[in-house]
Amino acid sequence: MMPSLPDPFHALVIGASGTIGAAFVDLLTNYPRCGSVTALHRQSTPAIDFADEDSIARAATALADGPRFDLVINAAGLLHTADFMPEKRLADLDYAQMQATFQVNTFGPALVLRHFVPLLNRERAVMAVLSAKVGSIGDNRLGGWYSYRASKAALNMMIKTAAIEVARTQPNTVLVALHPGTVNSRLSQPFKGETIGRPANVAAADMLRVLDVLTSADSGAFRSYDGAALPW
Repeated sequence: MMPSLPDPFHALVIGASGTIGAAFVDLLTNYPRCGSVTALHRQSTPAIDFADEDSIARAATALADGPRFDLVINAAGLLHTADFMPEKRLADLDYAQMQATFQVNTFGPALVLRHFVPLLNRERAVMAVLSAKVGSIGDNRLGGWYSYRASKAALNMMIKTAAIEVARTQPNTVLVALHPGTVNSRLSQPFKGETIGRPANVAAADMLRVLDVLTSADSGAFRSYDGAALPW
């Protein structure tokens, strides 16, 4: 697992209390070459909460004196809550739902880029954000899910744009938007995730294999869990 990273390497997982985030933490914790795994979520120390902009900067500051990170994964994401489900039609659009969805899927990850890119190992580092194939504009054939689709499309643009900038000063850094596929998780359960989704540990292992083979030439890419390039 991750032989392209140093021995030992240091990892950070944001959104570590979610199903996929926890799977990443478990896999990395039990991997001998992984020297440390920092797991951040709303109740961790330091805490990180995308509803609290300052918490992102505070978390980065708290970790700044530690080892540089070789691997950073943002696994946080929002599709539905107890108050709303993905919109099926224009008549369902609601400002509060759009704002909440973008806050978790776009704004928070964008500020993670701002505050955590400086904490990456300059020799080689991979930073991945979990996106979604439904965020592909070119692949959108069914419509619906307005806020979720749009927030992930915006996230992809953040990654692509940041990759261009970061390459100028940290040429060995890889930034990537990663589609995990359908996973049996809280996010997917209302949509038959329990029956059609892969186990979270399988999905996490698939994605780590993809991340391991990426090079600086791949920075800014949108990839699937099987390594395939996805259309914007």
